[in-house]
Amino acid sequence: MKRLLSCALMGSALALGGCVLAPGGDIDYDTSAPPIDDLVDVEPITFGLVQSQSHTRTTAVQNSELKQTSIALAQNLASYEYHIGKGDILSIIVYDHPELTIPAGSERSTVESGNVVHNDGTIFYPYIGRVQVLGKTVREVRAILTRALGDFVAEPQVEVNVASFQSQKVYVTGQVQNPGLQPITNVPMTLIDAVTQAGGMTQNADWHHVVLTRNGKEHIISIYDLLQNGQLGINQLMQNGDVLHVPDIGKQKVYVMGMVRQPGGIPMGGYAYSLTDALSQAGGINEDTADASGIFVIRKSLNKDKLATVYQLNAANAVAFVLGTEFELEPQDIIYVTAEPISRWNRVISQLLPSTNLTRQAIGTSNDYNDL
Repeated sequence: MKRLLSCALMGSALALGGCVLAPGGDIDYDTSAPPIDDLVDVEPITFGLVQSQSHTRTTAVQNSELKQTSIALAQNLASYEYHIGKGDILSIIVYDHPELTIPAGSERSTVESGNVVHNDGTIFYPYIGRVQVLGKTVREVRAILTRALGDFVAEPQVEVNVASFQSQKVYVTGQVQNPGLQPITNVPMTLIDAVTQAGGMTQNADWHHVVLTRNGKEHIISIYDLLQNGQLGINQLMQNGDVLHVPDIGKQKVYVMGMVRQPGGIPMGGYAYSLTDALSQAGGINEDTADASGIFVIRKSLNKDKLATVYQLNAANAVAFVLGTEFELEPQDIIYVTAEPISRWNRVISQLLPSTNLTRQAIGTSNDYNDL
């Protein structure tokens, strides 16, 4: 009887231990998947690889097309003139003829005393009547008024300025400090000017996929390449009705996983991160458990026939982290630090401990019963 009870206790302990090792019901399933080895390219991170990366970035900066665009922008800025539109207010002064000039003072601002451009594109001026100014520059309007007033005033000296810019606007939305509309003025506004005047980008801004909507068409612009990589040809003059949208950071992160102290996602909207930077942001590798020879960067492949490219840094010699400082990461890269074999064994043992402890308790209970 004692022997039977002892066997029953032992059997119960082993059954319970088996539940720890294999929880859940008895359902057959197959989790195997087709091998993906053929869909992945593996490359070691070497001095030659980081040099090639640097050369690619330099070539992008020296791109002849971008250079030509940059030259064209410089020419457009040098020849820029504001063209008057509906709703603008003009300030017109005829020197030595105060009867033709509505004075501005403490009670009337320059805007209040100015001439509004009407919906038909004209202004009204004494002696002359209606003057068509729509689409003209202040220099052209000055010449028109000077000629027309010549019939009434000897050698008129006319000054024309835009007192208030109301007709042309650019809209900046999204992840900027001060979203809203910005007037186009007699000072040319570039894309960077528009972002700066909006207070700059927030910490959650995606610098890589800024959307410029012009005439119903969307253009994706990388302000990151413009500012960080010096591709000045990306910059351009803003036009009336442009909408510049800065999206949130979304998927513009790198992910650090495995044997690091603080695994997680690292935003890289406006920053350039190297492999060593990202590992440092994650608290460094866990030296007790990590296999320094197995630091991998998994990057989605641009080749349609491949799933990913895996770059391996062997940092068994800590000097190899110097290569990591030169290896530039891209958004959505996954950094994975593998574990030492002994660490993997320790995890298996830790999973078995609950069942072995339960078995010891059962044997102890059996022995106590035999003593009784």
